[in-house]
Amino acid sequence: MSKGFLPISKDDMQKLGWDYIDFLLVTGDAYVDHPSFGHAIIARVLESGGYRVGILAQPSWDDEKDFYRFGKPRLGVMVSGGVIDSMVNHYTAGKKPRSCDSYSPGGKAGMRPDRCVIVYCNLIRKAFGDIPIIIGGIEASLRRFAHYDYWSNKVRRSIIFDSRADMISYGMGENQTLEIAQCLEKGYLKDNIPGTCIVSDKVRKDAIELPSFEEVSSDKKAYARAALIEYEEQDPIRGKVLCQKHGNKYLVQNIPAMPLTRSQLDRVYSLPYMRNYHPSYEALGGVPALEEVKFSIASSRGCFGSCSFCALTMHQGRIVQSRSEASILAEAKKLIYEPDFKGYIHDVGGPTANFRVPACEKQLKEGTCKHRECLFPAPCKNLKVDHSEYLSVLKKLRELPGIKKVFIRSGIRYDYLIYDKDDSFFNELCAHHVSGQLKVAPEHVSDNVLQLMGKPSRQVYEKFKDKFYEINNRIGKEQYLVPYLMSSHPGSTLNDAIELSCYLKKNKLRPQQVQDFYPTPGTLSTAMFYTGLDPKTMKEVYVAKTYEEKDMQRALLQSSKPENYNIVKKALIKAGREDLIGNGENCLIRNKSEGRQFYDDIRRKKGIPENKGRGRKRSPGPERERDKTRPGRNSGRK
Repeated sequence: MSKGFLPISKDDMQKLGWDYIDFLLVTGDAYVDHPSFGHAIIARVLESGGYRVGILAQPSWDDEKDFYRFGKPRLGVMVSGGVIDSMVNHYTAGKKPRSCDSYSPGGKAGMRPDRCVIVYCNLIRKAFGDIPIIIGGIEASLRRFAHYDYWSNKVRRSIIFDSRADMISYGMGENQTLEIAQCLEKGYLKDNIPGTCIVSDKVRKDAIELPSFEEVSSDKKAYARAALIEYEEQDPIRGKVLCQKHGNKYLVQNIPAMPLTRSQLDRVYSLPYMRNYHPSYEALGGVPALEEVKFSIASSRGCFGSCSFCALTMHQGRIVQSRSEASILAEAKKLIYEPDFKGYIHDVGGPTANFRVPACEKQLKEGTCKHRECLFPAPCKNLKVDHSEYLSVLKKLRELPGIKKVFIRSGIRYDYLIYDKDDSFFNELCAHHVSGQLKVAPEHVSDNVLQLMGKPSRQVYEKFKDKFYEINNRIGKEQYLVPYLMSSHPGSTLNDAIELSCYLKKNKLRPQQVQDFYPTPGTLSTAMFYTGLDPKTMKEVYVAKTYEEKDMQRALLQSSKPENYNIVKKALIKAGREDLIGNGENCLIRNKSEGRQFYDDIRRKKGIPENKGRGRKRSPGPERERDKTRPGRNSGRK
């Protein structure tokens, strides 16, 4: 195996004594050789199988010349758009261009094209003709079926057709990657590799046939039916092969790959990562996304939380996998010897930090339940609630020489935590693993919205919140909960947003950041947004789609901001809630005549010019949203 970075140029390749590469790995991100970046894992897995891999990161897309950098690869090309979908990377929920890209050198925006998997693959075809092309990563994985595309506001074909790729490797990818490589070594691609999609001329006999691309493009009920089947069959044990007709061809999705065993996952994280960005980026300011994860440890993957707006079910699956205690401790010891390590491990977690084992014993034998969620609307009677193993890992990390603090910053499922009858983990969490603020995601308080989100009721959050502050008071710590909140999720009316705003006012909460719902491919919530139907019940769902109402719902969650006064007042009048305008204790905003001096005082204290926010034309999209560009394992909301 390589003792340094994998080659990024022909000169690098020749220094290794190679006169060819087996695989060219093309990525829309800068090359960061760290296990929080998918391209690094896949490249190292291939290398561990004895294959020579060249990395082509963020190639020029003006023409195909950059793709000739290593010459023609012997076996094939693997393409990933990066840690997040390139359209999410480029645009906010209001469809405004982002000013930076955390996955590019120096945070520079514009280093990859829109829909970069499609663009890269078509340039590869131009450069190398009929060479095998395998696409993977989040962009390919979540666009593998016909899907609603928020940015063009239409249903697009499976990405395999527009990219002209030979195969999609969906999900996390390690299992199928080596099998694909071994097939290509023999000169062919099998059509039934778990965790892959191919194009076929006919329907497979063992398959469920989804409504066709043409049907889901024209019939929203057909789209909702297809979305539910896709969701329900994402299980490696009980899941079925799925087929979807596109014109005279069929997309065929083979069953998902089996989750990695603990020993397999340990092996993936033991590969010789350099744990840094490529040195060529140093002069450009490095790669900002690495800062978030460089001193963090991914301990698990998969999530049985099944939030409707989260793509984890479609990408990582519901069966939780985790690394051994020995593997995690071994990685922590590597961190200690990093020259810029200060003694603080920033995170030990995954999509959901406090999930370490499958939800119940039967999942690894029979698969996840098709018509039942593990936590929603109430915890399943078979749910195994146990934090003891996670707590053991954290304690041993704290005891390592050179470790000052071990924090948990990836999402905690507060409902799972509150269901644990043993308070040991909760006590240790507050005493040792919170850095002053614990971020949790209740998302909303309206039961109607929470039901569609697949989130627990407000009462569960209240119980968790009360216990959090009770423990902190008992141990003498001043620590706070920072709730993540979402506006304009399907089902959320103006009155639901007002209910949430009143809750925030009552509890003296002033969120600095609010996430406007972002319809990304592959989620049930996106299907609701597009169709106006709940795929699980086929009942109609209210959807806020106009910029004005989305702006209102978002502003209501930050009603105390002076610059939001006019839009909040307009929303309250529209909803017939003028009772919330005035000087009363429960009012969200003051009457302008009575409150002008109040707001002017706030502006002066903040140094805001007096005329700012008065008569100013608001932009059509949200002014600010939570950063959606954090690395891999935290890409899903909890």
